Amino acid sequence: MNVEIVVDATNVAKSYNDITALTDLSLRVTRGQRCVLLGPNGAGKSTLLNLVLGVLRLDQGSLKVFGKKTGHISVRRRTGAMLQISGIPSSLTVQEHLRLFRTYYENPLSTDKLVRTAKLEGLERRTFGSLSGGQQQRLNFALALCGNPMLLILDEPSTSHDVEARMALWDEIDQFMGTERTLMLATHNLEEAERLGDRILIFHEGRVIADASPEKLRSMIGTTEISAQTNVNVEVFKRNQHVKRIEHVDRHLKLYVTAAESAVSQLLQLDPDLKNLAVKPASLLDAYLHLLSPAGTDEHHRTNA
Repeated sequence: MNVEIVVDATNVAKSYNDITALTDLSLRVTRGQRCVLLGPNGAGKSTLLNLVLGVLRLDQGSLKVFGKKTGHISVRRRTGAMLQISGIPSSLTVQEHLRLFRTYYENPLSTDKLVRTAKLEGLERRTFGSLSGGQQQRLNFALALCGNPMLLILDEPSTSHDVEARMALWDEIDQFMGTERTLMLATHNLEEAERLGDRILIFHEGRVIADASPEKLRSMIGTTEISAQTNVNVEVFKRNQHVKRIEHVDRHLKLYVTAAESAVSQLLQLDPDLKNLAVKPASLLDAYLHLLSPAGTDEHHRTNA
């Protein structure tokens, strides 16, 4: 079965004057994938999204979307985008914005469906400038869906949302995407990344230093967190080759280990009366911080040398 390549980038580079935003980036995104871009500010996430949209021009390399040059009219008709800075007029109402954006597409979603999907009921006659930050983001999301896109590009979509609104937005994105549409999403929110992504790209200084599923990223660091309240002498764990990190404050002990069973057994032998023993696998945050640490980036460079 042929797999449709939606985004095809080869040796892409982009700089702003003397600042390098992307270096030698190559990746393929196939139909139905949900790619989440993680990394610190300035790592190249938004630059890549803007290159895919055709807003920026490459310095070198090649980049195609749906097999066409970026910015091609057929690509734009199949793509929806919600960026951090929308620049839409503040004096138009929600309804006016939706009606205007729908005219850009041949087969747009209905205004009623857009209002329902983005939870804009009751706000149709409000001007953009009178909306709260979260409500403006919901309108921006609706505008991104106007053309019923097969490629959806989102840059920090849940900024300005409270917890309840953020979770509702994630549900709306998930339902809209289904299994056939392709997502490229940049975020700093790791919970958002796990909720919406099946492929995580971690950027560091203009390069992708990790490209894997959330599950694979967690397994890459191979650690488990063991915590307990105990009077044990922690010095004994410094001699255990399976213990990678120790945190000990008062009686609260945390061990980050590669062999959980043996470490738990050792801990119980040393202190049978310990309390609040808990064992949990590494989180995406653990993997993310490890990969961005000097040890993690050095490991990446050695692996890709």
